[in-house]
Amino acid sequence: VMAAVGRATDRGERAFWICPAVDSEDAGDASAASRCERLANAIGQSVGLVHGRMPPAERDSALERFRAGETRALVATTVIEVGVDVPEATIIVIERAEKFGLAQLHQLRGRVGRGDKASSCLLLYHPPLSETGRERLDILRRSNDGFEIAEADFRLRGAGDVLGLRQSGAPEFRILNLANDVRLLEIARKDAASILNGDPELSGSRGRAAAWVRELFAPAIASMIADGSDEA
Repeated sequence: VMAAVGRATDRGERAFWICPAVDSEDAGDASAASRCERLANAIGQSVGLVHGRMPPAERDSALERFRAGETRALVATTVIEVGVDVPEATIIVIERAEKFGLAQLHQLRGRVGRGDKASSCLLLYHPPLSETGRERLDILRRSNDGFEIAEADFRLRGAGDVLGLRQSGAPEFRILNLANDVRLLEIARKDAASILNGDPELSGSRGRAAAWVRELFAPAIASMIADGSDEA
């Protein structure tokens, strides 16, 4: 893989190498700090380093040197996930890809392929892969469709809390599946609005039923809102 990066940079192209963490304490031999040194030795060229712990001015300077071609390879964490446009970049290596979310991998892959040359995204993983991890990488391998990938990411990671701060994981619904029942939720929302518009006091038969449901779930909703406020 390093040889492929070296061949690309020898042609004047740019290469990203993405690591899951900054130092070895967090990521072992997949840390950005150790990878930068090893990659520089392997390709015989200066390699840039960018991560979120760097002062912004230092990070911007490293990115500018990469754009200008002063460094043709850049080791980085996910700090470059968005907002980095380098048309000369033709290869991105994502190390320990199983540690990243599907949507995140798709965003990182989008850092290459912005110019007129063929580009590659290489996903390196540490076996054994879990079933979910393998499915995640298989989806990315076969699809470039952002909507399909976002839907799969939603299904694999879970929706998290509708009320609260958790952004992923299994939602605490017994029947509803947020990935499959979006249309049903939209119908329910419109129906609830229709009831409130026609019967603000909830005194009719459907209004009384809606009021009963509201009272039934009010303590749980209040508790979730309170928990979220305390954590924030």
